[in-house]
Amino acid sequence: MSQNITLKRNLSLSHVVTMGLAWMSPMIFFTSFGVLHEGSGGMLLAAYMLAFIAIVFTAASYGQMARAFPVSGSAYTYVTKAMNPFLGFLVGWAVLLDYLFSCIIAVLMFGINLNAQFPTVPSALWVTLLTVIVMTINIIGIKTSANVNKIFVLMQIVFIAGFCALLVYKAMQGGITADLNPFAASEGVSFSAILAGASLVCFSFLGFDSITTMAEETKDPKKTIPRAIIIIVVLAGLMYFVTAYLIQQLYPSFAFGNIDSAGFELMQSIGGGALASVFTFVIIFSVLSQGVSSMTTVTRLLFVMGRTSLLPKKFGSIHPKYRTPVFNIVLASIISLSAMFVSLETAIKFVNFGALTAFLFVNVSVIFHYIIREKRRTPTDLLLRLLCPLLGAGFVFYLITLLDLSSLMLGSGWLVIGLVYYSIKRVKSVQHEVPIPEAESAV
Repeated sequence: MSQNITLKRNLSLSHVVTMGLAWMSPMIFFTSFGVLHEGSGGMLLAAYMLAFIAIVFTAASYGQMARAFPVSGSAYTYVTKAMNPFLGFLVGWAVLLDYLFSCIIAVLMFGINLNAQFPTVPSALWVTLLTVIVMTINIIGIKTSANVNKIFVLMQIVFIAGFCALLVYKAMQGGITADLNPFAASEGVSFSAILAGASLVCFSFLGFDSITTMAEETKDPKKTIPRAIIIIVVLAGLMYFVTAYLIQQLYPSFAFGNIDSAGFELMQSIGGGALASVFTFVIIFSVLSQGVSSMTTVTRLLFVMGRTSLLPKKFGSIHPKYRTPVFNIVLASIISLSAMFVSLETAIKFVNFGALTAFLFVNVSVIFHYIIREKRRTPTDLLLRLLCPLLGAGFVFYLITLLDLSSLMLGSGWLVIGLVYYSIKRVKSVQHEVPIPEAESAV
């Protein structure tokens, strides 16, 4: 493999949007329905609307930084260039936690769902099968990954559209009158409870940031990446709003027996066994697409950190034929096999800590880059590049305070490991009089 071979720039806007939606997985609305419904006191629509308003500020910050630095690396690159290389490393290390465990969650969910359908086949076999499939697709090339994900994302959108159409049909048949007030039927539910629900629902939007790791494989990334971020967040928001609204209108008192299988119970209640079976089928492929996108994301971050020598140079290598970081893909695949031993709860805690850390610092990096370093202080700049990032950072910080102690402990432990690694790297570089480089400039 050669260090001089570059990533292949062939992703269009639709490819990038697809990859982001695949990572986000629109079907997460149903897989987390029980937790979110309970956490918001049944006021899912209001919770989603509040979460959308809050998350859009952070999405805008990612768009601002993608314009300034249209290269792969996501939060690691943005914080390094706008603030400080050391902070950039810590944020990149935290994001690495998020992306690695996203791969683990995908294969773990695949194993859980398939094992539930075929109890005689061990979950470990399904985990291994998905890992091999995801690894192969990623090695062949990112355009192949994007095209495969297009099919699976479209499948999810069609299912959600069909489900909503079924609910509209039932409403018309039952003569149900719609109430456009998202806070309707909120008697007995405090605003603080809805806000707490919004903090949970916010995690349904995680993934829009993943596409910033693909900037060097995207055509005209300065325009494409920011546009894709907004499209992803808006599309996801619309799907969540409509679905939550219709369920709230038709099934305001829906009760489920098991919080983890509430989505499946909802399908059985609305469409019987047939709808539940289709739902399970779509869920399996949504997990597969999330696995493909997650693998792409983490291997590109590893590539950038290897290219800048923060990780061994092997991580910054590209395969001459496929023009993909094959070494990173194989390594991430091996790590994904730990899904056989890691609990879903632990993996989610790692993802939440890494994602929120990145979100917080990207918001702050917008202020440092545009307001402090470039001294852009027109009324428009103060609104878009000071006030909006401050609002985004404030809400993200609030979410961090809601993380349980174990999440904070696990995440902090990972950062300590990163600090130890960075210190060793720093000592070696000083001994050899070789400085640790910053993230690369725009290509």
